[in-house]
Amino acid sequence: MTLCVRLLLALLLLPAVPALADSAGQRPAGAPPQGAAIASAHALATDAGFEVLEQGGNAFDAAVAVSAALSVVEPISSGLGGGGFFLLHRASDGRDVFLDARETAPAAATADRYRDADGKLDREHSQNGPWSAAIPGLPAALVHLAGEYGQLPLSVSLAPAIRLARDGFPVYERLERGYAARREVMERYPGTRAVFLAGGQPPRVGQTLRQPDLARTLEALAARGFDGFYRGQVAKDLLAGVRAQGGQWTAADLAGYAVKEREPLRFGYRGWEIVTAPPPSSGGVALAQMLQVLAGWDLSRQAPAQRAHLTVEAMRRAFRDRTFYLGDPDFVHVPVDVLTSPYYAAGLRATIHPDKATPSDVFSGRPTPLEDEETTHFSIIDAQGNRVGATQTVNLLFGSGLVPPRTGVLLNNEMDDFALLPGQANAFGVMGFEANAPEPGKRPLSSMTPTFMLSPDKVAVLGTPGGSRIITMVLLGVLGYADGLGAQQVAALPRYHHQWLPDVVLAESGAFDAETAARLRGMGHVLQLPGDTVSGRGSSHSWGNLQTVALDRRTGELSSGSDPRNPGGKGEVRALEAAGK
Repeated sequence: MTLCVRLLLALLLLPAVPALADSAGQRPAGAPPQGAAIASAHALATDAGFEVLEQGGNAFDAAVAVSAALSVVEPISSGLGGGGFFLLHRASDGRDVFLDARETAPAAATADRYRDADGKLDREHSQNGPWSAAIPGLPAALVHLAGEYGQLPLSVSLAPAIRLARDGFPVYERLERGYAARREVMERYPGTRAVFLAGGQPPRVGQTLRQPDLARTLEALAARGFDGFYRGQVAKDLLAGVRAQGGQWTAADLAGYAVKEREPLRFGYRGWEIVTAPPPSSGGVALAQMLQVLAGWDLSRQAPAQRAHLTVEAMRRAFRDRTFYLGDPDFVHVPVDVLTSPYYAAGLRATIHPDKATPSDVFSGRPTPLEDEETTHFSIIDAQGNRVGATQTVNLLFGSGLVPPRTGVLLNNEMDDFALLPGQANAFGVMGFEANAPEPGKRPLSSMTPTFMLSPDKVAVLGTPGGSRIITMVLLGVLGYADGLGAQQVAALPRYHHQWLPDVVLAESGAFDAETAARLRGMGHVLQLPGDTVSGRGSSHSWGNLQTVALDRRTGELSSGSDPRNPGGKGEVRALEAAGK
C-alpha cells in the first residue's frame, strides 16, 4: 500500500483521531523541583554530574560531566570517539532544543569502499578498523553544550572525567565480558593494546583501568575547546593513527565537523505531550507513528495479548517506513510532516486487523517514491527545572576497536549505520536504501531516542541503548508512564520488539506469560523467546539499559529509575544546596 493511499484512508478516518495534548505553554509551571535527579548507566558518571551541580552548575554542566565520565568508564558503549544526541529543555525561557552530535562520513568513505570483489557488503570494512569510523561528534557537543547552555567552564565540568581517566576506575563484569567478545579486533591495533593490555593482560573485574592518554586529550579539550580535539596535536595524532591502519581521514574532515541544533519533534498521546528526537534519528518519527496509531485504543482496557498484538502491529508499520523514508535531513528530503501526522497514523491504524497478525511481506519491500550493551543514556532534571535526555554511542561493542596512539580515543564504527549496500541489513538487522546512503559529511541514520514526556501533573525524561530496539524500548517506557507507573517501574518493564523484517517478535524473559504467548501465536505472530532459534537469531534474556527521571509538577517531588538489568547504573535524587543556582 503506497503512502498516498494510506494518507487517503487516514483522511476518511479523521474522527477517530484523539485530541492532541495541550501545548506546554498552556500548562502551569507547577511546583519547583526539590533538588536534582540524575540517572545514568554508571554510578561514577552519576556522581560526576552531582559533583558539578554542587559547584553551582546547572543540568547542562552536569550533562557535560556525566557524558565525559561515561566516555571514560563505559568505553564498551560510548566515548569521545563517538557521537550522540542531546535533548535539552531550558527552564528560563521554556526552550526545547535538540543537539545533533551524530558522527559524519569522511570524504573518502564512499559506498564502493565497503564492497568486496563480488560486489557484496564487506563487513570487515564496515564494522572494524579505520574505514568503519566516522568523524566523532561528542567532543564538539560537550564544547557546544558548555558554551551555549552551561554556567561553568569546561575545566570544571570535565574535571571528574579527567580524574577518572588519570587515576582509573575498577573494571566491572560487563566491561570484561565485552572486551572478551571483541578481543581479536581490539588487539590488532597498537594504540588499543596500549590502553587495554597496559598490564600485559586484558581487563579483569576488580582491576584498575587507567587511561592517561585519554586524560591528556580531555585536558586539551578543557583548555582549548573545539580546537583541542579537532585541530592541533590531538587531531594530528588521530589522523596519523587512522592513516597508519590504512584509513583516509583528512584534517578538513575533522576541522569541518559541526554540531547541529535542530527543532525537536512534538506530538500528542492521550493527554501527554511528547518531545523527542528528529532526523537523523529515526526514533522520534517512529515513536510518533507508533504512539499515534495506538492512541486509537485505550490500551489500559485491553487484555495482555490484545495489547501486545496492537503494539507489535504499530512497531511493524513504523519500521517499514523507517527503512525507506528516513535519512540525514541535510542531504535528503524526509517527509516528517506526513510520517508524524495523526491523519497518517489513522490510515496505518485502519490496516491493522484486531485479531490477526499482518505478514510483513504484505507491505512492499521495494523503495517507494518520496543503538544490546552498545550505546548509553542518561537523564537529568535540576532544581531550576532544566532537563537533559542524552543518548551517546560508539555503535557496536568498543566501536571500531581502533585507538589511535597517544590519544586514548576509541573510535566508533558508525559507518555500518549507513545503507552501504541498498537492501542489505546492518549489524542490527535493519535495512536502508538511498535516503541513508553514505556521502561526505553526511550523518548516518540512528535509532537513539532521548525523549521528554509532559502532562499537567508530570514531566519525565527517558532513553536507553539497544540498537534498533531503542525505539521500541522507549515506546514501552512511554506507555508505562502513561499507565501511571513510577520511574523505577518504567525502568524495569519487560520488553518485546518487532522491526518489520525479519517478521519475528523478539521478547525478553518474562515479557509474555504462557497464555499471552499462545494467544499471540494463535493470531499468527511468530514469537522468538529466549532459547528459541527461529530464523537463526537468538532472543536475549534481557535488553537495554533504560535511565529515567521524573518530576511531580504538583509537589516538586523528583524520582529516578535505573535499569535493574544493569546493576552498575545509578539513579539518584539529591537536595543540593547549590543545585540549579
